Amino acid sequence: MNQRSLYNNTKTFVLLAALTALMAGAGFAIGRTGGLAIALVFAVVMNFGSYWFSDKIALKMSGAQEVSAHEAPELHAMVSDLAARAGLPMPRVYLIPEMTPNAFATGRNPQHSAVAVTQGIMQMLSRDELEGVVAHELAHIRHRDILISSVAATVAGALSGLAQMLQFQMLFGGMGHHDDEEGGNPLGMVGMLATMILAPIAAALVQMAISRSREFEADRGGAEICGRPLSLANALLKLEEGSRVIPMRVNPATAHMYIVSPLSGQSLAGLFSTHPATEQRVAKLRELAAEYGTAQPAPMHTWA
Repeated sequence: MNQRSLYNNTKTFVLLAALTALMAGAGFAIGRTGGLAIALVFAVVMNFGSYWFSDKIALKMSGAQEVSAHEAPELHAMVSDLAARAGLPMPRVYLIPEMTPNAFATGRNPQHSAVAVTQGIMQMLSRDELEGVVAHELAHIRHRDILISSVAATVAGALSGLAQMLQFQMLFGGMGHHDDEEGGNPLGMVGMLATMILAPIAAALVQMAISRSREFEADRGGAEICGRPLSLANALLKLEEGSRVIPMRVNPATAHMYIVSPLSGQSLAGLFSTHPATEQRVAKLRELAAEYGTAQPAPMHTWA
């Protein structure tokens, strides 16, 4: 196991442990010993699901649909060629029915990986630019970033869902509950309020735990795989603009998985974004192109 894999596996363990602790604390505050037992069972189920099924959950949350080589022959051929260059097994290919241009990769390891692109990115980018994007996602797979990203999406979604469930309980049942012996459960009410407030914050912190440096490293890795740093740089600029013009309907818990943030235009997005500024990424890719000796972009081919 290389250093990057060990680092990402450690992060995955920490995220799952944090989820267990938060669920257990909320369960005890709300229902004391009985609530703690229920919360621990729920946390075990969530941890198991996060590890084994996080990719399926992330794909489901995005509305992605798997496409065969018959349904998308050119896209499949592109992914297959780039995966071979990267020394990776062929990932599954998905199409997201969204006109916002974007893409992400998911899976627990290179043998169980998937690349998903939106319909919009297929229409907006040239073939060379799309190759740069796909190569970037394959770099995430090669770097083994995809498990930690998928688990983080599942954890963040669970935390946000927990806050919404508690809010619903307080509005339609929790406020009227009384303990026969004590005439009420003020500790439980405080626990519910605290969890409602802290769970969304914890979800944001989980996403922030995904280092922004991984995007720079995937940009470099993608440029090495496709051989054209400026194609990826041009793609990032188009994707950034496309996200502003055509807002994407996306679960915020999965925002960190995409190649560019789909949450553009939000006032606090920069504070909680797991993506570095696109301008910085483009600048580094241009520096890399200069190292490669390609001051001008490679000739662009029209995407059919």
